[in-house]
Parts: sequence; structure tokens; C-alpha cells
Amino acid sequence: MSNNEPNYELNKPGKTGLSRLIAATGYSIAGFKATWKHEEAFRMEARLCAIFIPLSFWVGQDLNHQLLLIFSCVLVLLAELFNSALEAIVDRVSKEMHPLSGQAKDIGSAGVFLTLVTFGLVWGLSLWQFFNH
Repeated sequence: MSNNEPNYELNKPGKTGLSRLIAATGYSIAGFKATWKHEEAFRMEARLCAIFIPLSFWVGQDLNHQLLLIFSCVLVLLAELFNSALEAIVDRVSKEMHPLSGQAKDIGSAGVFLTLVTFGLVWGLSLWQFFNH
């Protein structure tokens, strides 16, 4: 590498190996707790997943179908987690109204909406098929 090229280190300083994995797991649990505490939408979607994931083993015709049903649930939660993180960052930067802040939050919300539409299509078609056979 020449002296003119930036040095981007991919490794983070600190813990390594199993201790890093344990620490990362702790951070993830803290993220779930914070989202559960502060985000009503996440709580609602998690409760729905608690119903629909077990239901997928009854509605799904085979393992692939069951996994698709489960994935559509998890995808909603994943999008909500990312949207909540984005909103927290925007609010941390500034509470004042700014068009780019609103745009960022709207885009995050659109991502959640897209996963909810996907969930509705996957489950709607699956339930239609289940009750019509």
C-alpha cells in the first residue's frame, strides 16, 4: 500500500474470539430490549409473529413453505429494528425539523411497509390455498 492510500482497518480493536461473540450477543439483547421498550410498532409486530410463526407449521405444506412463512414474519421485525435504529440516529443528530431527517424517516417507514405488504401477500395467498384445498 502506498502512503497516499487510506488505511481502512476492518478489525475493530478490543475483544476477540469467544469474548467478542459474547459481548456482541449482549449488545444484541440490549437492542431488542430497547426496541421493545420504546417502539410500539415493534411490540405489535413481535406479538403477531408469536402467533404466526407457530401457525406456519400448520399452514405450511412442506419445510420450504413453512420457512417462507416464518421468514416473512422475521423480515418485518428486521425492517422494524433497522427503522428504529435509523430514527434513533436521526433524533440523536437533531430534534429540529429538517427535510432530510423527514426523508430518512419516511424511507425507513417505507421499508417496513414493504415488508408488511410482503407478509400480507405471503400469508394471504398461503391461507387462501390452505382453506381452499
